Amino acid sequence: MSINAKLGTALKSVKDEGADFADLYFEISSSHSFMYEEGTFEEISSSRMEGVGARVVRGEATSHVHAPGVDIFTGLSCLRKAAANSGLSGAAVHVPSLRIMERDTTLQSPDFSFFREIDERTRSGSMWVKQVSMNLDTACKCFTVFNSEDVLVGDKREYTIFSVEVVVEKDGVIQTGYESEALSVNSVEFFTRISPMKTAEKALSRALLMLDAPECPAGTMPILLSGEAGGTMVHEACGHGLEADIIQKDYSVYRGKIGSQVASPLVTLVDDGSIPGLLGSSRWDDEGTPCRRTVLIEKGILKEYLTDRTSAMKGGLPLTGNGRRSSYRSVPQPRMTNTFIEPGTSSPEEILKGMKNGLLVKKMGGGEVDPTSGDFVFHVTEGYLVKDGRITQPVRGAVLTGNGPETLMNIRAVGNDLHFLPGICGKSGQSVPVADGQPSLLLGNIVVGGAGA
Repeated sequence: MSINAKLGTALKSVKDEGADFADLYFEISSSHSFMYEEGTFEEISSSRMEGVGARVVRGEATSHVHAPGVDIFTGLSCLRKAAANSGLSGAAVHVPSLRIMERDTTLQSPDFSFFREIDERTRSGSMWVKQVSMNLDTACKCFTVFNSEDVLVGDKREYTIFSVEVVVEKDGVIQTGYESEALSVNSVEFFTRISPMKTAEKALSRALLMLDAPECPAGTMPILLSGEAGGTMVHEACGHGLEADIIQKDYSVYRGKIGSQVASPLVTLVDDGSIPGLLGSSRWDDEGTPCRRTVLIEKGILKEYLTDRTSAMKGGLPLTGNGRRSSYRSVPQPRMTNTFIEPGTSSPEEILKGMKNGLLVKKMGGGEVDPTSGDFVFHVTEGYLVKDGRITQPVRGAVLTGNGPETLMNIRAVGNDLHFLPGICGKSGQSVPVADGQPSLLLGNIVVGGAGA
């Protein structure tokens, strides 16, 4: 009997004993990380790991056992323990220690000799520069999934992320400019397509622009959220609330609203892990379900939630290909992949001309969202006042405060300029690569914190 057949037989036997579902997830991964600050490398690290996670789902309970190694003996030993933890027999394992996956070639360490040059050139670009920080991360993950429903699939994922943060200070005023680039390729190909110096120049330019800008006036005003700002608000204020486990824990404002209007008719929100080249893409999710396009909100109507296998079984929901895990040590969760609002028909210039007064947001910073209520607070790192349809001046210190569902209902125009912003998303202690996208969005009156707030 082949290795694949042995694993398939073992998984089916666990299901025949009374489990609702069982799977084995084998992974080999490697990464390199570089942190540069104050003219020196603060940290250089490399890692390589391989291991297997066995999962048995029975009723409301999930047992997960993991161990280093990608051989059949380790996999079936973990499966036996997970089955025993679920009250099943967990029969003894008598198999040879044969590898399931071949050792992957070591991920090539990227060239990082340019860091010091970028640091020197950025500092020479302005007398106000106080600090330059850079981060470079590159990773490769190969995985194979077997489950009790005769699924046997695998994939290889790569990504590289480079970011620059520049801090400037003038007359006691401190501003920070941040810029990042990310692609789902190895570092060699990444730097044939991305110029790290241009990334640093953008960060410096943004910091200096905000350094001389006056403080943003506080008040309630329309917001033109540029497509260049990426989909941070969509991801945080809406996306997490549409993940089925959050729905089932009653933590989401979108619970029980399938078929209801939850956004402006101008809004169609999509999650699609099958788009080539984006950071959240793959052929399969980490449970072996094909990644696909999932329309979450269609013309303002809530259509679907994002699921993994356990949330789909619990709620009688379709599988959407969003079962993701950070490594073999973790249990899958419903997670976003590439989440975006589909573009509309208006150009950003047309939308801007239609604004009487308000704030144009070109870049979003950090923020906080309460998924139970949908309330959010987001910082603006690049913003401009708008008067009579024209940009008048940059302003700093703006903070957007509002409610996600209310904001979605109050979208007045959707641009034709879809942009994606790559990043790393955290949830329940796990981090996975994602991409968030949106076109330009004209939001109805939003409370803006600023000068005098």
